[in-house]
Amino acid sequence: MKVILLFVLAVFTVFVSSRGIPLEEQSQFLEFQDKFNKKYSHEEYLERFEIFKSNLGKIEELNLIAINHKADTKFGVNKFADLSSDEFKNYYLNNKEAIFTDDLPVADYLDDEFINSIPTAFDWRTRGAVTPVKNQGQCGSCWSFSTTGNVEGQHFISQNKLVSLSEQNLVDCDHECMEYEGEQACDEGCNGGLQPNAYNYIIKNGGIQTESSYPYTAETGTQCNFNSANIGAKISNFTMIPKNETVMAGYIVSTGPLAIAADAVEWQFYIGGVFDIPCNPNSLDHGILIVGYSAKNTIFRKNMPYWIVKNSWGADWGEQGYIYLRRGKNTCGVSNFVSTSII
Repeated sequence: MKVILLFVLAVFTVFVSSRGIPLEEQSQFLEFQDKFNKKYSHEEYLERFEIFKSNLGKIEELNLIAINHKADTKFGVNKFADLSSDEFKNYYLNNKEAIFTDDLPVADYLDDEFINSIPTAFDWRTRGAVTPVKNQGQCGSCWSFSTTGNVEGQHFISQNKLVSLSEQNLVDCDHECMEYEGEQACDEGCNGGLQPNAYNYIIKNGGIQTESSYPYTAETGTQCNFNSANIGAKISNFTMIPKNETVMAGYIVSTGPLAIAADAVEWQFYIGGVFDIPCNPNSLDHGILIVGYSAKNTIFRKNMPYWIVKNSWGADWGEQGYIYLRRGKNTCGVSNFVSTSII
């Protein structure tokens, strides 16, 4: 493999040197292709290289922003480094903006005595309530992964059994809608959706299938193939959680992992640390799952509090598929659209 890579590098160096492209960038691009098994046609090769070079500048800028904000956030070359910002948004984010409407049910605030008694750190992964990180692929179905993650947790807590549930069942079959200011926001497979709609579908449908019986394809199917014989979990209702991070922590401890929406535009090149740089809390374009919370010492701060957030971009992104979001500052709108199903 190394011999082939060296040969390709030599050929590519000759090809681009006449165009004034720095050797360092050539080398980085070839290493990127090798690491992430990227294959390009002749026509798209130089286009991807130009995007990659531009993204190197963005990564450097993001790391400088993190330093200026005394943040622990780290950005670097990852598998999304050959995508433009628009491509990243179209492929991996949700085009259905999550908005907390007045007609959504809201849970009560928890008792102060209970809130004051919750542990300083809590992680449902260590308690068996969280399935391995999944990968939505180039499909705007994050909302379905956020939903299944929550229902998987609720089912585990209720039945003491962890069952991986089918996102494809939701992508193909769920067409529920919610209204906001006279307009409808409907679940549309790879074209986006919302967790409350998905909960309503599961309730009306009598359950959701297992992942093994209805596997994920990263495409919106032409028909719904739901089979009630393969239901993996049922729910009876759902509720939104008050927009308060202290209350959220209490509900995580008492109830289980919570489905959320957040602004993930700046997550494209995230590779680790606690995300604590400016983002837009009023543009919730990605569905994810909070599985716990903790704190850590960083270069700049002691006991930096953070949320443990399960993403759906594969285990080869971020912190083994997770992102840590600064807790207590409504980072990226983390507390603006929080929900849980009810068994």
